[in-house]
Amino acid sequence: MNYAHRLTVAAVALTFPLVMAAPANAAPVATGPDGGAAGAEWAAIEDGPQQYPNINIQWDVPITMSDGVVLKANVYRPADAAMRPVDVRTPVVVNITPYTKLVSNLVDHALSIPVLSDAVVDLLRQVDFSGTALSGVTDLTKGIGGDWLRNFAIDRRLVQAGYAQVVVDTRGTGFSEGVWDALREREQQDSFEVIDWAARQPWSDGSIGMSGMSYSAINQMQAAELRPPALKAIFPVLPGSDLNQDVLSPGSGFGVTFITLWLSLINGLKWVPDVQSILTGTFDPIWLSDRVHSPLTFLDVEFDVYTKARLEDLNPLTKDVLTDSSPTRQSWLGDPSRVQAPTFVVGGWHDLFTYSESKIYNKIPLPPGHKQLLMGGTYHITPGNEYGDPGLPPRVDVLQRAWFDKWLKGIDNGIDTYGPVTLLQQGGDWITRGGFGSSEQADTPTYRRMYLSAERSHTATSVYDGSLNAGPDSGVARLTIAPGLTTLCSNDAAQATVGILSIIVACGDDSRIAELNGLTFTSAPVVEPTVISGPIGLRLNTIQDASDGYWTVTVNDVAPDGRSTVLSSGQLLASARLIDDSLSTRSANGDYTDPRPYASLTLRQPTMPGAATTLDIGLTATEAVLAPGHRLRVDVFGGNVPKGLPILADLIHTELKPEHLQLDPDAPSFVNIPVRGNPGW
Repeated sequence: MNYAHRLTVAAVALTFPLVMAAPANAAPVATGPDGGAAGAEWAAIEDGPQQYPNINIQWDVPITMSDGVVLKANVYRPADAAMRPVDVRTPVVVNITPYTKLVSNLVDHALSIPVLSDAVVDLLRQVDFSGTALSGVTDLTKGIGGDWLRNFAIDRRLVQAGYAQVVVDTRGTGFSEGVWDALREREQQDSFEVIDWAARQPWSDGSIGMSGMSYSAINQMQAAELRPPALKAIFPVLPGSDLNQDVLSPGSGFGVTFITLWLSLINGLKWVPDVQSILTGTFDPIWLSDRVHSPLTFLDVEFDVYTKARLEDLNPLTKDVLTDSSPTRQSWLGDPSRVQAPTFVVGGWHDLFTYSESKIYNKIPLPPGHKQLLMGGTYHITPGNEYGDPGLPPRVDVLQRAWFDKWLKGIDNGIDTYGPVTLLQQGGDWITRGGFGSSEQADTPTYRRMYLSAERSHTATSVYDGSLNAGPDSGVARLTIAPGLTTLCSNDAAQATVGILSIIVACGDDSRIAELNGLTFTSAPVVEPTVISGPIGLRLNTIQDASDGYWTVTVNDVAPDGRSTVLSSGQLLASARLIDDSLSTRSANGDYTDPRPYASLTLRQPTMPGAATTLDIGLTATEAVLAPGHRLRVDVFGGNVPKGLPILADLIHTELKPEHLQLDPDAPSFVNIPVRGNPGW
């Protein structure tokens, strides 16, 4: 019996539970990154005829929270030929968004016009600038045409297959009342209550899933950590967990570009009124009062951090946001170990939340298969740009449908045998593994030191072209770097602009422009394929000319033609160097693999000008393969504009002075790199 037949049997059994039950049959086994025959069946089910012909939509359904605030939701239910909702209890998929369900509705309606949407998707998939300076455009158009928009908005095929979807405006955004709480404790409680509400509706069978990307994916993780009884599965696309280290202030370099764009977007959209209610005389005055009460929520914090020259002058909310032990920061520090619902994580190696995505998978205490990780070579606005073609992973909407069919409807379709870890090796192909960067990984890589050396490699045009060697130099050298602007064209800049700058290959995929104002350290060519797999730690022996300094580092793959491609990056404010060992990891050799700084105002440790200061900098986990003839490179910069910029009170202490890397065999600088294979170093 194939998946389509099992789906029909399950749907009938759901409708007449006392009459019949689905027979027990062996589930298909997924093979390879594309899922093999099972993956083809998942796609056929998503793209084929659905159980119900239409969708019924209830607009702006009020959901009252325990504190009296009313949230507004759009409810999408399967409908008959006359557009009436079917009299059948179905599973419910909840999406909670701050970008207003009006946007979701507009995207949904664009996708629901078959002639228009199919033509646009076909056109986007045919756009190909490969091999040109704008080849990043191809990734962007393929991403838009890759059906991840159905995860962001509404998947009508999912609804027609016998699911209800509920899209809810978070408090203080869209048409919902209240003041936006930005993923803090009250908003998390709202998620719990929305799930409970959805489970108790007369059209719900009590089984709840959650979908959505970015903010809605983080919201899913937070809701799952609260363990609502009705929550049976989640499908977070591009989720974060350690939100400070992800985007707010990684290494205490405030994420000025992304945070500014993001806060401005949400605060702008939340002012869009419910025009229909105005026309019908049912406008909610509480909504307007709440917007007036907090017109630019959290933008006042950003204004504060760049206008106050002293830490003691920051307002209480700003101090709360920038202090590790504060209620806000604790609410933004997720605990995936509390998640019990089956979870499918979709991430990307150049995403805003790359730091958290693989860690979320590793920390969820479920067996492989009940948890899944899919990591592509994507940015925040290009998830799914590599999926759906022969030999590649199924589309995001296909995987989501199979996931919910398994965990919400009980259809044994083999999705739990997929992966459980499906990765695009940067510089290589898609692979599947039993784990990633953890004990679940059967072929665990070996961590080894590669030392930063003053010996010239003659491979880079940079402030100083050093080497990366198996042992430290015997002599002492001091290399100087100053803050600069070449990182405006860099992989970090592309990340900070959610992938927009990645359309320019010279910025997103090639570091040679950024390296003009950097220190580079390059290894000898590898003699056979060498895999880099897992988180990376870098130790720098530094000297500041001021009481603080700001350092950015990348690990790159250097091709024989000189192209330098970033595999992973990290940054650290020197005064925020104190490491929280409870959140950090080390390799068997005792070196850090993920040194997690406290990054707290109360724990700053000013540097002594002219004195050596040791910095341990964590770089995001990665999976890459260096082909024979390729080299490993470490880049070191004295800044990270536009991705990161210390708050004004910290920036003043750096005095924007040059910084120095002190290469000394008694206090070596090195990268702790996870290697599989024989590079010949």
